[in-house]
Amino acid sequence: MTVAYASGKVILFGEHAVVYGYPAIAVPVTEVQAQAWVEPGPGGQGVVVVAPDLGRRVVVREAADDDPLARIVRLTLQAMRRTVEPDLTITVTSTVPIARGMGSGAAVSTAIVRALAGHFHHWFPSRAISDLVYQTEILYHGTPSGIDNTVIAFEKPVYFIKDRGWEIFWVGKPFRLVIADTGIMSSTREVVSDVRRRYQSAPDQYRSLFERIGQIAVAARTAIQQGDLDAMAALMDENHALLQEIGVSCPELDRLVTAAREGGALGAKLSGAGRGGNMIALVTEETEGRVSMMLRLTGATHVIATEVR
Repeated sequence: MTVAYASGKVILFGEHAVVYGYPAIAVPVTEVQAQAWVEPGPGGQGVVVVAPDLGRRVVVREAADDDPLARIVRLTLQAMRRTVEPDLTITVTSTVPIARGMGSGAAVSTAIVRALAGHFHHWFPSRAISDLVYQTEILYHGTPSGIDNTVIAFEKPVYFIKDRGWEIFWVGKPFRLVIADTGIMSSTREVVSDVRRRYQSAPDQYRSLFERIGQIAVAARTAIQQGDLDAMAALMDENHALLQEIGVSCPELDRLVTAAREGGALGAKLSGAGRGGNMIALVTEETEGRVSMMLRLTGATHVIATEVR
């Protein structure tokens, strides 16, 4: 049996603007992971993917073209030049929350690619894994930015510009985040599509908002590399305000952001598509416990603390 893992992720800066060619920053969250186990299956069964968390059993040879689990298996076998479908059972589980902006789909796909590659003693560079996973992200999100597959495949902080490339960059001083879940599922595809409609109806207004968010991401990279947490915190607060203007926050996210700040967070903002999902708060070792408590008291259904290095 071969086992492989892939972490979740959060976007620190640049949500939505990244879809229109402005920079964004994302980091891995290793406290949540997808796992994939590959083992030999009965002769003649082909590849079967079992996802107990989703209550699904997918026979790859029978699955539709738009099934993400089947697609990532097919793409990976093609990339390894496996012309004869093997008899395998792939079991996938995940602690990455679904539809919460933490890259659950990309994490599952990445774990499957790594597990299949390990089973056949094949090596994929991180770039190749990212490219394979992007093909399934299209099914999940419609017009994905590409940031999820990139940061999860490389497992490093990433500065990303759609269609122009990405860079792994180094953190000047480790920092701590508290991630709080609203408990509301949010469809990236639906929210991105709605923002696109708004942009098309008021292009100058939204272009200005996206440009300001892009400028924040540029400044945030410098702040992170210099270890300037105060500057980073102020940029998080400003980014959240702009996402409110875009119309992708919601009362539950705003309440959690306010609670985090009242609990002593240096800065806080929504993370991901918005209208549910998660928010993130920049904290210190001294304030982490208090911020986490405030978030739970305010209604967060799940709270995760992580350190970014």
